[in-house]
Amino acid sequence: MIVVTRVEDIHEALNGVCLTIGNFDGVHMGHVKLLQRVRDRAAAASLVSAALTFDPHPRRVLLGNAAPPAITSTEHKLECIEAVGIQVAVVLPFTRELAAREPEDFVREILVEGLSLRQLVIGYDYAFGKGRKGNFELLSALGQKYGFGVERLDPVIINGAVVSSTRIRDMVQAGQVWDARPLLGRFHQVRGTVAHGQKRGRKLGFPTANLALRDELVPLSGVYAVWVEVEGSIRPGVANIGRNPTFGEFEMAVEAHILDYKGKIYGEPIRVHFVQRIRSEKKFSGPDELITRIREDVGLARMILAAPDARP
Repeated sequence: MIVVTRVEDIHEALNGVCLTIGNFDGVHMGHVKLLQRVRDRAAAASLVSAALTFDPHPRRVLLGNAAPPAITSTEHKLECIEAVGIQVAVVLPFTRELAAREPEDFVREILVEGLSLRQLVIGYDYAFGKGRKGNFELLSALGQKYGFGVERLDPVIINGAVVSSTRIRDMVQAGQVWDARPLLGRFHQVRGTVAHGQKRGRKLGFPTANLALRDELVPLSGVYAVWVEVEGSIRPGVANIGRNPTFGEFEMAVEAHILDYKGKIYGEPIRVHFVQRIRSEKKFSGPDELITRIREDVGLARMILAAPDARP
C-alpha cells in the first residue's frame, strides 16, 4: 500500500480513485465494511482504491487533553487498512485550518483536483468540514457538479447495537475485552518496547516484560489472559495492568509474563493482545500470597487461551 501525506505526491500516477474518508479509529468492522466496498468497487471499475484519514485524530487537535484515547495508533491503523487490500492511504495532517475549510473547497481541491475522485463511499453518519456541513446530501450534490458518484452504507450491527469507536472504547476501558473482539474483528492490542522495571516478577518466579507503551487505550486495571507477539512469534501470557498495590507502588504499569519463555527481550518491540480479564487488581498480604494467586492466574490463562475461539 502506498502511503502519502500530500495529495500532490500521487496525483500524476492516478487515473481515478474510488475513495472513502474517515478517522478509522480502531478500524473496526464498520470501517472494514467501508474499506471492502471501496476495494471491490475500485476493482470493478478499474479505479485505484484509496482511503483518506487524518493524523493526529481531529479530536486531539480540537479538544487537546480532553480528547478520548485513540484505539489504534496511526501505524496500526494503516496496517489494518492495508490488510483489507486498499492500494493508497492518504494521511493528511489535521489542523484547525483544515477543520475550518468549507466542504466544497475541500472536495474540489483535495478530492477532485488532487485525487481524481470518481467514486466516494461513506459511512451512514459521515460529515466533515466547517460546521460538519459536508454530509451525504451535500456530497451527492457536489458529485453531480464535479462528476463523481456517492454511496452511503448502512451501519454494521453486532449484538444488537451499531458498531462504533465509542462503543469499543467504552468496552475496553471497562475491561470487557472479550466482548469488544467481535466489533474490532480482532482482540484489542497495545504496543510498546520492553523496558527495565523493578525486576520484582523475576524474583517471584514469574519474570515480566514491562512495557513502555506507544498506544493510548489501555484496558481497565486487572489481570488478563493475553497473547504476546514478540520476536516474530505469538506466545500465551498473563498481563497485569495496575499499580502493584502489594508493594506500595503508584505508577500505572503494563507488565506481561510470557508463559514458558526464557528469552531476554529488553529493548524489543512487543504487542500484547488482550483476550479476557481474569480478575481485578488486589493488594495481597505479602509475596507468598501473591505467588499463590499468580499461579492460579497462570492456570486460568492457559485454560482460556486453549479455547479455539481464543486464538489471535
